Order: sequence, then C-alpha cells, then structure tokens
Amino acid sequence: MSKNRTIKRILMANRGEIACRVIRSCREMGIEVVTLFTPVEADYPHRLLADFSVNLGDGNLAETYLNQEKIIAIAKKYNVDAIHPGYGFLSENAAFARLVAKNELILIGPTAENMTLMGDKKASKQLMEEIGVPLIPGYHGDKQDHEFLFQEAKKIGLPLLIKASAGGGGKGMRVVNDWEQFETELAAAKREAMNAFGDDIVLLERYITSPRHIEIQVISDQLGNHYHLFERECSIQRRHQKMVEESPSSVLTPELREKMAQDAVTIASHINYVGAGTIEYILDLDGSYYFLEMNTRLQVEHPVTEFVTGLDLVKLQIQVAQGQALPFKQEDLRQAGHAIEVRLYAEDPDNNFLPSIGVIESIGQTNGDCRLDIGLVNGNEVSVNFDPMLAKLISYGVDREDARLKLIEALKDYPFIGVKTNREYLLRILKHPEFIKGNTLTHFVSTYEGDLGHVPLTNEEKMIACALGVLSSSADSSGPETKQKVDQTPWAHLHGFRN
Repeated sequence: MSKNRTIKRILMANRGEIACRVIRSCREMGIEVVTLFTPVEADYPHRLLADFSVNLGDGNLAETYLNQEKIIAIAKKYNVDAIHPGYGFLSENAAFARLVAKNELILIGPTAENMTLMGDKKASKQLMEEIGVPLIPGYHGDKQDHEFLFQEAKKIGLPLLIKASAGGGGKGMRVVNDWEQFETELAAAKREAMNAFGDDIVLLERYITSPRHIEIQVISDQLGNHYHLFERECSIQRRHQKMVEESPSSVLTPELREKMAQDAVTIASHINYVGAGTIEYILDLDGSYYFLEMNTRLQVEHPVTEFVTGLDLVKLQIQVAQGQALPFKQEDLRQAGHAIEVRLYAEDPDNNFLPSIGVIESIGQTNGDCRLDIGLVNGNEVSVNFDPMLAKLISYGVDREDARLKLIEALKDYPFIGVKTNREYLLRILKHPEFIKGNTLTHFVSTYEGDLGHVPLTNEEKMIACALGVLSSSADSSGPETKQKVDQTPWAHLHGFRN
C-alpha cells in the first residue's frame, strides 16, 4: 500500500459490469480509466466507456485477464497510478498483489498478507480461535491421514461437512449423513480440491442443517481505522452460488447485529486489514453464529450496502488506496430503508439451469426505482466463454415489502429478449409466501423446488408466443447476414413478456 499518493489514472483489470461500475465512480472523482478487452469484447461497454482501452489479443484467460506480466506491462505503458482488480480474476491473488507493489503501483485492495492469511481457510480458522470469534465445531488441523480424519469426524458427529481448505464456490465440499459414506466422500472432496486448487487439504465441520448466510461489510484505511457497514443476508443460493441478497437481514435483532458486526471489526483490526472486505457467517436457528470465511475484495452484492448506507464503496476503496482516512466514524453510520439484489443469469431454470447463449435483442428499461449494474448493451452476444451472470438488479425501498414490490416490477421491465435468463425464476422466489415472510434459509431453493418450477403457459400466452414466433421468423429470413438464434421456438420469444 502507498500512503498520500494521488491516483489520477486507474487500470481496470477486469471486464463486464464490475468494470462499468468502477468507471462510473472514477468519472465522478475525475480519475481516468484504462480498460482491457479481447477481440470478442470490442463493442462491449467496458471498452467504450473508458478513456483508454487495450486489446489483450486472442487466447484463454491465462493468456489474457490472468496474464499478470502482460497486465503490469500495460499499466506501466499507460502510466497508471493504480490497478483495480474488481472481483474474480486476480482480485484475491496474493502473487499479483506482490507484483503490483514490486512495480511501484498501487493495488486498490488489501495487502498480499491479508489475502494469503484469509484465503487459507485452515489458517484463518486457527486465527479465529486465538481471538475468540465463534467457530463451527470441527477439525482444521494439519494432519490429513484418512484414519485420523475419520476419528475426528466421529467426535464432531453427523451430519458432517468436508470442505477444501483452499476452496470456494462449493468445490471440494461434501456432506456426510452416514458413516459408511465417509471414506468415499473424503476421497471425492480431496480429489476435487486438488483439481480445482492444487491443494487437497480439507477441514471437517458440523453441518448446520438450517442456516442463514449473513455477511458483514468491513472497510479499513491505512491509518488503523476499522469500521463495519452493517450486514447483508445472502441465504438464497443454488449450489453455493448466491442468487438473492438483501440488507438489512429480516431476522437480526439489534443486539445480534451489533455482536456480529463487532466481531467482524475485531477480525479486521487484528490482521491490520486495508480496504473493503467481507466477513461471512453461518447463523443457526437458535441465534448462534459462526465464522465462515473472509472475502478480501469487493463483493458482487456490494450495491445493497451502498443503498442502505448512502456510501460509494468504490470511492472509499480509492480513497483508502491513496492513504486517506475514511471520512466518517462508526457512530456516524446508519442503516436506512431496505435493499434487495438479484443476479440475472444466462441460464434456463426450467431446463435444469442449462447455460444460455444468444444475442441480446432488447434489455429493457425501468422507471428509475431500481439500479441495474450491467456490462452489456443491445446487440452484444452472450457466449459460454463468459460468466453466466449478465447483470445485477437492485431495488431500494422504505422497508422490505416496498423493496420487494419495486424489484418485482423492475424485473418485468428488463426482459433480456434474445437470450433465456432466470428472470421468471427470480420472480417466483420474490413472490413466494415464505420469502415474503422472511423465511430465507440456505436450503430455500431445494425446499421449495416444486413451487419454483415451471408454470404452464395460459392459452393467452400461447397465442402471444405463436404470434411472436411468426413475426420473428419473418424478420429472421430477411437477409443472409441475420444472426442465428439459438432457440427459434415461439416459447423462447415469449420469454420476457410474461408477468
């Protein structure tokens, strides 16, 4: 990190919606932005909105967005002061953080030491034990002999969770409900962890059967100030991937919120954290909570925190990176209103969530009650070479019900015609009686799988779909240069018109 150094130009080492998000804040601060792109992204907004944009050339991610030496060379060529990694890609890569510092550039993010410590689930849990932060009962030691792990597992009891120490996103994770499954599931977890992370060390934990996923946003400057920006609830997930996030949580009492938040601040302070980060917890039905992990980067769901606090987290990241003190104290911060975010994915929930591809014909527009974070425009192609998350839609209301209703209306306004999305699936979640009540446990999607499944079309909708199909078929045959549709059925064209 570098104290008291003005940032005038930033290299955005990412693409898509997070690149566009960072550009927006940089413009307001009078900071120039250099972005990166590959040939297939030549007409994507993150390239066109930047002051300068550099073609990374063809190749896989290792040759483009993960090519550390190439990114540093571009940063030096364009005389940037700092690099913002966004999330994903190099955002939690300690080796990259060290390389940035070695080249006397500023990384807008935490230190390499922060990343290394908190990126190691085993080491971070050992630290939590030392400082008294609650942990799920389990084993997170160095011994990995199968018989030893089995004996430790017996002490913990069933149901049991086997989890990769270096992992994330559900990889290297197995639930054991019967002791006869243990050896098979352990081997599978270790094999998957080695393939995904190059490390087969696993942790053992008691499996909490009905938890909520609560996370606390923290922000720290280089002057030793560590604050929390309250909580987000991210319990509605599918295969450990978040789908709906909101703030505040509907179940936290003021006392529980304060205790979880203060533990998060204690963690940030103890490791001398710098920048924006997130402490993730598992919350049990009885009010017990346990440290899960720390994400040492800006989170996808940061907009809900921005809505309820009135703060711009990207601007705060940049101020911290320049060595400035955070412009508030903890007692100045308040949660006001309620925000809900949903992630729009290019996938077909009614066909086993298969990925979708195609050309976006029309994204749509809302009346201004909600915020759409997106890195695409009409005419852009969605392919399997990109993350399936197309956009994030965030609503803000005076209370949870107000935010929920606004989000439902906004989802209707953004049909994403031309590519199948999970839009209708999200609407089913938001309209579900248990979601309305705030009963959003992490197994929500599996518990109510039947309710969230495909709803048959009405006769009126079938007629509309047929009409749209005829019109589209006529338009598609107008010339040889027309782009091929992935799904030419009339039902695909109906997607986006259904309320």
